[in-house]
Parts: sequence; structure tokens; C-alpha cells
Amino acid sequence: MNSASGVEDLGFEAVQRQRYYLLLACRQGAGRLQFSGSRTCSWSRFSSFVFRFRELLLAGPFLALLWTLSAAAWSQDRQPPSLIREGQEAIDAGDFVRAARAFERARQLAPNSQEVNRGLLLSYLQEGRLREAEEIGQAAVAQWPKDPELTHWLGLVYFKQHRNALALPQLRKAEGLDASPYDVHFDVALVLLSDDNYSEAAGELEKAIKIDPKTALAHVLLGRAYQNTNRSVPAVDQFQTALRIDPNLPLGHYHLGFAYASLGRNGEAIAEYEKELQNSPDNPTVLHQLGHCQIEAGAWKFAIMNLQKATQFDSRNSDAFYDLGKALLLQGDAEGAAPALRRAIELKPSNPSPHYQLARALEKQGNKEEARRELETFSALKKAQPVTGGMAAGPIQ
Repeated sequence: MNSASGVEDLGFEAVQRQRYYLLLACRQGAGRLQFSGSRTCSWSRFSSFVFRFRELLLAGPFLALLWTLSAAAWSQDRQPPSLIREGQEAIDAGDFVRAARAFERARQLAPNSQEVNRGLLLSYLQEGRLREAEEIGQAAVAQWPKDPELTHWLGLVYFKQHRNALALPQLRKAEGLDASPYDVHFDVALVLLSDDNYSEAAGELEKAIKIDPKTALAHVLLGRAYQNTNRSVPAVDQFQTALRIDPNLPLGHYHLGFAYASLGRNGEAIAEYEKELQNSPDNPTVLHQLGHCQIEAGAWKFAIMNLQKATQFDSRNSDAFYDLGKALLLQGDAEGAAPALRRAIELKPSNPSPHYQLARALEKQGNKEEARRELETFSALKKAQPVTGGMAAGPIQ
């Protein structure tokens, strides 16, 4: 088997050798027709030549077959490169359906071509054909276990299938085979972040940024990893860097605002959230966090306005309803606060805080018995609640 092209040995080179041997026999037979110095021909030599010539004539069909095999081998040897080029051009153009078709045809001609298997795996991965990608990837990695790209892409297949326990070892292996690409560190970090392993994710993102410091998303993710390991000050630095690289980065100001808020710098947080709303005026997460900071800053009127919008855009956000009820209560509207707080309890019954605020609202309305029951519920839930720290919330993009 020719390992470079995947074409079987009964191919171009082998047929060329067979043709050479036959032509050599012809030349040797023809040489026996030469006359001796007496200008006479030896009969034994002549008869030997006739016999050999007859053999060659009888071998005509075999020779024709060899020529046919030669042409087929030549065709096979030449077709995969053109199909590979076609597939690569399709990948570059983002047309992964066409790329997969080209590499599928190339693989039929050259099943053991490393380049063809790489292209087909990447095409399936990008197209979202994860079952086929897994099948090709497993076979390719078994055949070329030291190929970092194949190993990397198989890890991504597992990650897209939400099989992190399989994805992480593959990506770590790819990293061990070649630690120079930015992508491999970035993708390891994605798996770790999805497993809430923020500390290790931060280390991988630091490696990625060392290789390519100009990718804004990597700085955002590193900032989130820092934020979730109680390193808010370096998180602020990362978010600021991301915005310098890309001032229009989606949710860039949101993440910076969240980091400021976690440091108690509510004025700066509000300014960042308001910048984000210029690009995403209907984003319920940004509206909620802005309203939350405005409560902390004592701007209850503006908080109520933004929190009402947040609950309209996302009617399933328990925390937004809780903050709305709290803001209305602080504004002195106990009657308006109670429905918002009841909705927060309905959406998240295990959260003790809405029960406490609802007890206050009910007491202000003179409903002391129900207020007492809400306080009892609050106490019971508070005792059962595990201690948690503040973490970065909201979407990445």
C-alpha cells in the first residue's frame, strides 16, 4: 500500500515496472536477430527469437490489461489532489456541505490519505454531522495517533456532543502533541469553563493569550474565569483589554459592568450597563443588572423602570422579579411589590429572600398572620440553603 496516496501497490509504479520488464524482453529478443560476422543468422538463435516473439504476441491482451491498470492508477493518483483542492476551497468559503462531498469522493479513491481524512473530519465537524465526524475521527486517530489536528478535532466532536469526559482527554492529548496553536488551549478552556473549572480554564486562556494577545473573546473568557475565582481586579483588566481590541464587542460593557459591581463600584457599573444598552436595548440580562445596581445606588425610580422592562422581556427570571419587588417596596409601594415577590417565589420556591421581602410588604399592608408565615418559611429555607459566593452571570455573547 502506498501510504502517501492510499493507492494500492497494483497501481502506477507497479504497472510501470511490469511495462519496463516486457519492453526489456522485447529489446533482448530483437537483439538476437543481429547477424554474425559471416552475415548469416544462427537458426537456433532465430528460432529462440521467434518463440519469444510469439510469447509476446500472446501476451498482447495481458499487456493491454497492464496499460489499462496503468491508466486507472494514473487517474487515481491524480484525482485526489484536485478533490482535496476543491474541498479546501469549499472550507475556506464556508461551504462545508460541498467540502464534505469533495472529501468523500477523495476518500473513496484514497482511503488511507491522511490529508483526505483530515479534510473530511473537519468538514463533518463544521457541518454539524457529529455522528459521521466521530466515526471518521476515531478511525483516523487510531491510524495516525500522533496527528495533533485529528486528535484536536475529535475532541471538539465530543465537546459538541456534550461528552466532556471524552473531549477533555483528547484535547489534552492534542495539546501534548503540539502546544503551539492558540486554538488548542482555547478549546481546552471552553471545556473546562463548561464544567465550571474556572481555575484551570484561566491557566489555559493565559497560554492562548500569550500566543495570540489580540483575540477579544479570549480576554472576555479569561475575565469571566477570574471573576468566578474571586479575582475581580484582574477581571476588570481583561474586560478593558477586550474592549480596547474591539470597542463593539457584544456584551463587552456588560461584563466590565458586572466586574465593577462585584467590587462595589456601582457608579462605574451603571455607566457600563448603559453603554451596553445602546447596542442591546432589549437585553433582559443587562436591564436586570442595571436595575440591580440602581437599587444599590438608591436610584429606585430608574431601577423600577429598567426592572419592569427586564421582566417583560423575560418573564421567567425570578431574580428580576425579586429585585423589582424590592425596589417597589423601597419606593413605598408595598401593594405593587407583593405581586412581583409572589412571582419570584413561584419561579424559584427554594430562594429564601423573596419570602423575607414579601413578609415586609404584607406587614406594611396589615396582613400580619401571612407575614408571620412568610418569615417562618424564610427562616427554614435560610437554614437549608448552602453558602454560595457571587459569580459572573449572564451569557458570553
